Amino acid sequence: MGTRHSDIWKATSHAVLGKPELRATDVRALAGAAADNARRLWQALGFPAVQDNEPVFTRRDVEALGFANALIEGDGPDRGLLLSMARATGQALSRVANMHVLPIAGAVEEAARSATLSNSEAADRIAELAESVVRGHEPFLGYIYRRHLLVAISQIVAGATDDTTAAEGTPIGFADLVDFTETSQQLSEDELARVVDRFEQIAYQEIPDRGGRVVKTLGDEVMFTNPSPRAMAETALALALGCKADELLADVRVGLALGPMLAWEGDLYGPTVNLAHRLVGVARPGTVIVSDSFADCLAGDESFALVEIRDVKLKGIGRTKPWVLRWKDAE
Repeated sequence: MGTRHSDIWKATSHAVLGKPELRATDVRALAGAAADNARRLWQALGFPAVQDNEPVFTRRDVEALGFANALIEGDGPDRGLLLSMARATGQALSRVANMHVLPIAGAVEEAARSATLSNSEAADRIAELAESVVRGHEPFLGYIYRRHLLVAISQIVAGATDDTTAAEGTPIGFADLVDFTETSQQLSEDELARVVDRFEQIAYQEIPDRGGRVVKTLGDEVMFTNPSPRAMAETALALALGCKADELLADVRVGLALGPMLAWEGDLYGPTVNLAHRLVGVARPGTVIVSDSFADCLAGDESFALVEIRDVKLKGIGRTKPWVLRWKDAE
């Protein structure tokens, strides 16, 4: 780390977390935590390894480690679950932090490269910019967390009280933009960003509005769930219609499945998830394909039409019976 980089890092660290004056051994001693617990937590949060003799930690690090260590030794989650929670939180907040730094990125680069600013002047300027981000977002993050916690609890309650979901499992779906890889080769960075942003806008409008959750987005693909199969079907059809009507986007293909799955670190895994993802490849542009078990759940619902298509062989899954899902009045 060069002198200028080091000076800027220290000043920014001071502005965001407090004076970096403690070594890893100091933090562990003050927090009363074992070295292995501290190291695993640090790694799970997604931070790079730090040498024991480097004075890069602050009093906030002591507080955080002390809190986590108390959970491990008390009646909180065991170490394995706590580390899983730390990984999920670290991944999510890393993305948030990288988004929040965008408005000041140009000013940070300008100060870092400036030939007219001394190391200390550049460091002070960047520290001011960092502190402005913290002041602008820290209170809001707590509010967002509480709101999402409430939604997560609500979905658990909805799933527990929905007889269909309790009996058959959890609905899961994928929506995928058609020909995105080929199209992206012909777009500028700004144009590509607008396409991805618009797709996410539609997803974040249609999915939560019907009581669902966006599990994750991967550029041209969104993975989502909902405790209600009926609401899941409505969401899938709304996504297909919304993308078809948007001049900026291509059609989407949507695959839905229903069954047991593993919830892990905020994500979902298992054969049901794989089935939903494979069904996307069966769907034609602008259509929704559902698994046989999902179709059974919707049988008798007058809002939907289910069109049986021939069995398909899906990689890693085998032969399966897919159905095309449509609105009844669209037949």
